[in-house]
Amino acid sequence: MTSAPMARHPLEEFVDRHERLFVLTGAGCSTNSGIPDYRDSHGNWKRTQPVNFQAFMTEERTRQRYWARSLIGWRRFGQARPNDAHHALARLEANGRCEMLLTQNVDRLHQSAGHRQVIDLHGRLDLVRCMGCGRKTPRYEFQDALGSANAVWLTLDATDAPDGDANLEHADFASFNVPACESCGGILKPDVVFFGENVPRDVVATAQEHLEQADAMLVVGSSLMVYSGFRFVQTAARRQIPIAAVNLGRTRADDLLALKVEERCEAALAFLL
Repeated sequence: MTSAPMARHPLEEFVDRHERLFVLTGAGCSTNSGIPDYRDSHGNWKRTQPVNFQAFMTEERTRQRYWARSLIGWRRFGQARPNDAHHALARLEANGRCEMLLTQNVDRLHQSAGHRQVIDLHGRLDLVRCMGCGRKTPRYEFQDALGSANAVWLTLDATDAPDGDANLEHADFASFNVPACESCGGILKPDVVFFGENVPRDVVATAQEHLEQADAMLVVGSSLMVYSGFRFVQTAARRQIPIAAVNLGRTRADDLLALKVEERCEAALAFLL
């Protein structure tokens, strides 16, 4: 008597049924690389909301607070490495099944895992941009400049917060020196989209073009509470292509999903490795 074949994971069946997956990833994809996420399983903030764009641009004390915490947080964030979720999605692309990967993360870990077709929806934290002349500088170079200007702060340590931030509480940031652009003296900002700042139109347009070519959508590690990512799920729903999501807890798109898998990203995608 032969035993019945083992049932396959519903996500594996979903992936096998589609040849041009549009993949959208969020913070949950990188938590196993040591980068904390923003929200709990209900989609609520775990901590104070990230810095606002207008406050960063108009308030020196906000820039001092941001860069002081970033000086501490970058030391570990910059050393983060891809986990099995990133490698699994890179394998999906290598197998010719991924139309495009759109990530809300700013850590570049998909690229480090070998993924080629990636759109960084919210920019990249490994670059610093001058808001005056547009000059871009590698973050590790700016880290050296920050450290040189604030040597005493290098003796501090703090627990990690999302996106290279650090939980540096009860510190007086008034003495922190933030270097200006060497070219024009302008304000330096990480090359990422802050809350209150718009995603560049060309980035959105390029992602939408790829979504139009996809035959299904896969969301990995995102609650979709931020509209900049949720809009792509709305587009997929209007096109009536199936949408699957891997996320621990509620998503903003639960009523639009054909399949939802509440597992850690690396576990749910293990069949791809």
